[in-house]
Formats: sequence, C-alpha cells, structure tokens
Amino acid sequence: TLYIQRFFEPIRSLTMQYAQVQRAMTSGSHIFELMDIQPEIADKPGATVLQSITGEISLEDVSFHYNVGQEVLKGITIKIMPGERLAIVGPTGAGKTTLASLITRLYDVTGGKITVDGYDIRDINRGSLVSKIGTVQQDPFLFSGNIMENIRFSHTGVSDEEVVRVATLIGAHDFIVDMPGEYGAEVTEGGENLSPGQRQLLSLARALVFDPKIVILDEATASVDSHTESMIQNTLEKILEGRTSIVIAHRLSTVRNA
Repeated sequence: TLYIQRFFEPIRSLTMQYAQVQRAMTSGSHIFELMDIQPEIADKPGATVLQSITGEISLEDVSFHYNVGQEVLKGITIKIMPGERLAIVGPTGAGKTTLASLITRLYDVTGGKITVDGYDIRDINRGSLVSKIGTVQQDPFLFSGNIMENIRFSHTGVSDEEVVRVATLIGAHDFIVDMPGEYGAEVTEGGENLSPGQRQLLSLARALVFDPKIVILDEATASVDSHTESMIQNTLEKILEGRTSIVIAHRLSTVRNA
C-alpha cells in the first residue's frame, strides 16, 4: 500500500503542476494582450516638449462625450490665470472629474480646445504635460512596494529628504514613523494594509513631492476625518500658494478659500 501511494504521489504532483502551468499561460496571454494595446491618446509627430510653464489654463467652448449624442460637458469656457484657484462643485455625475481628466489629457475633447500657457494640449508631448501637473484622485491607488517608493513614484530625482519634508507638511509623517520600517514599510497592492485616510495622505504627498506648477485635487479630503481635513486645509493654503490649482469637492469647507 505504501509503495502504491509513493508511486502515485509524483504523478499527482505532475498533474497539479500541469494545471498551474495552464493557468500561468492563460494569465501570460492576457498580459501580452494588454501590452499590445495601442493608446487612443497619441502624441502628434514633433509634439512640443514643455520645459517650464507658468500654469495658465484656458478652456475654450469645450465639449465632450463618451457616447455619441450624450454630451457630458457642453460649451465650457474657463480661464484660469497662473496661481489662481478654481473650485468646481456640482452633483455626482455632473462631469467634474471628466473636466479634470480632459486637462490631464486622459481623453481628448470632442469640441473646442484646452490650452496650457497658450499651447493646445493636443500639440504638447503628453509626458511633458503630466510632469507639470500633480493630481490627487478621489480613489487613490497605491502600488506594492514601500512608502518611500509610493510617494516618490516616477520622480527618481526627488531626494529622500524632500519626500520626508512633503510627508511632514501634509501630515503623513506621524503615522509613517509609527509603522515598522517607517518609510521602508511595506505597502500591499492597492494599499490594502492602510486606512482610506492614510492612502489619501500618501496620494497628496505623491502629487506635491515633485513641485508641480498645476495641482488638481479631486475630492482629495473625502476619505479623511474632520480633524485631518482641517490640518490638510491649513497645509494646502501654504503649498498651493503660487500654483494654479483646481479643487473638485462636495464639502463647502474645501472650496470656500477659492
């Protein structure tokens, strides 16, 4: 009986390995399929590379739809001067986040145009555009890695000292140093080992650590308590000074200083 069991053990193990290989091959095909997708938003040949900007944003008769015939935005005209703060309020589904997405060129407008410092953003190299814009989304996403990497993100030239300085200004430093490993503390995929408020604070630090000229805050304080929100508001007053900022919010306290 023992010999028979030992004889079938490797056969059973091989069967399990084969099933695992099949699952891996399926996952691999999905990954390559995703990597082969061509972005819908592509730079024009010879697109302008922005070196520095003042932060002037202009929307001229902007319209946009996801589905033809169902306009999300229609005839929007806004001029934001360098250093100004614009508050956008409205009910859920009114198109507030869509407006912010158009400025960062996640989508192209279907009517009118958006300019930054006088350049139509469709004529600008998108990488150079988004490198000048700090964005905090309503549902921030953190990557697997550590806290330092999540705040620094793709801005490899930012020093550790600058990361700590910005985290301290935002109010994230206290909870970070309480974690095992501090700035080297592990973050799971999506930041699931952190509270929604902590994820939001790290997202704020990430948006500001590279000193952007334009800052877009999409419900940036929606996931924090009133005390933390008050602290962030006081900090933002200092940090947003001299920057062009667009604040999307439902709370009056978030937009009353615009």
